[in-house]
Amino acid sequence: MKKLILTGVAILTLTACTDKVAFVDNSKLLNEYQEKKDIEAKLKTEVDAYKKKRDSINIAYETEANKFLEQAKTMPESVAKKRYNELMQKRQILEQHLQQEEMKIQMESQTQMDSLLSKVKKNIKEYGKQKGYTFILGANDGGSVLYGADNKDITKEVTEYLNNQYKSGKK
Repeated sequence: MKKLILTGVAILTLTACTDKVAFVDNSKLLNEYQEKKDIEAKLKTEVDAYKKKRDSINIAYETEANKFLEQAKTMPESVAKKRYNELMQKRQILEQHLQQEEMKIQMESQTQMDSLLSKVKKNIKEYGKQKGYTFILGANDGGSVLYGADNKDITKEVTEYLNNQYKSGKK
């Protein structure tokens, strides 16, 4: 019975030693992943267009408000008050519209990043299977890998794999 237990422990030890384990630096991987760079560039273009539109609307509104302030000096009080209320209502509508556009961009960004992360996980899993890994751990600031030997860091290889997958259109 003792020999059976010792044999079982030896087999488990040998099996554990044959596990192929490595880790990936998550933030480095994502920062060097071309698809993420492309998504960020596209979103930056959208954000820049939104900012231009917002600035243009604000300048047009300020011009209209300044013109009103000059004209209000010569208007009857009731007309000036009515016009002032119309300007304030217009401002609220513009702000709501701009806020909706900003939220749309944020939601689109979040959706694309969530999709990207899901795709990255799937491709890392595929890479791990192809290369015979038992485990590929993710290193990040949260501390899931507190230490890893440099020869177990496969960030570069996985990044190249992901970029090749992205270039070949196999997303």
